[in-house]
Amino acid sequence: MERKDQVRWEDRREESRARLELARHLLRHRQTLGEFELTICTDGTYLLDGGAMFGVVPKPMWEARIQADAQNRILLGLNTVVVRTGHHTVVIETGIGNKQPAKRKAIHQNQELLPYSLEAAGVWTDEVDIVINTHLHFDHCGWNTKLLPDGSVVPTFPNARYFAHAGEVEHGHLQLERDAVSYLSANYDPLIASGQMTLLTTEGIRRNPEIVPGISVELFPGHTAQMLGVHIESRAPGGAAEHACYISDLIPTTRHLDPTWVMGYDLDPLRCIEERKRFYRRAIPEDWLVLFTHDHETPMARLTTNEKGRPVVRPE
Repeated sequence: MERKDQVRWEDRREESRARLELARHLLRHRQTLGEFELTICTDGTYLLDGGAMFGVVPKPMWEARIQADAQNRILLGLNTVVVRTGHHTVVIETGIGNKQPAKRKAIHQNQELLPYSLEAAGVWTDEVDIVINTHLHFDHCGWNTKLLPDGSVVPTFPNARYFAHAGEVEHGHLQLERDAVSYLSANYDPLIASGQMTLLTTEGIRRNPEIVPGISVELFPGHTAQMLGVHIESRAPGGAAEHACYISDLIPTTRHLDPTWVMGYDLDPLRCIEERKRFYRRAIPEDWLVLFTHDHETPMARLTTNEKGRPVVRPE
């Protein structure tokens, strides 16, 4: 082999390795659940204050689980779940998006990767027909819409019906001092105005009717007053029904499994503790696959209890 050809071949091999490594980063996980296919895509990572993420838990305790940087920030994921049911392509959560002001992007160091992650997973934005937002904080619905170079905002998923809780919109519009910064109206108001977003109400009930067959939502208040968990259930031919739940910010990462390790961002931390206990009473004995919204390393896991009776990730 001539030297020139060898160099060209080695360059191509290096490019192939780089593309493979990028694909691995962009595509966090893929597996079947009954007849459904679950794919974990990502909008990348971002940085949040560790103290805020663990509330009143002392830093020496939480830093034993995750290291903070010099500014006390920890690295978090932005996990989007794509569910292909055979009849629908459903997207759960849409990350931070590309509409953050420059100052906030500099703080969070987010990368705006979801469109590339979806492409790496073979998911095209025009095939998505359902988008579900568990709540409307900026880091959960940012790619509902996208900012174009001319300054206009358009739906990222042009053929999708979007679903969110009506109470989330009402709360976001109040722009309260406590959490106004968490709500960016461009993520949802254009979709409401066009009729593309359906606003759910759950007063007096725990479980909504199915969004599509096999996918439903349930109220898990605490982080916000109307935060939703998303249930996914499917049965393979001849097999038992399998159940997964995207529990959103009720349990943002596997480091937050302890019932009392709630966040400073939670509007009602005592309610969060009780809702976590309620969740575990079903998720553990029924062997649910739990999907974590902000855990970049472990986006999904099944749970068990340790010798002290505390919930932990079950070894596979």
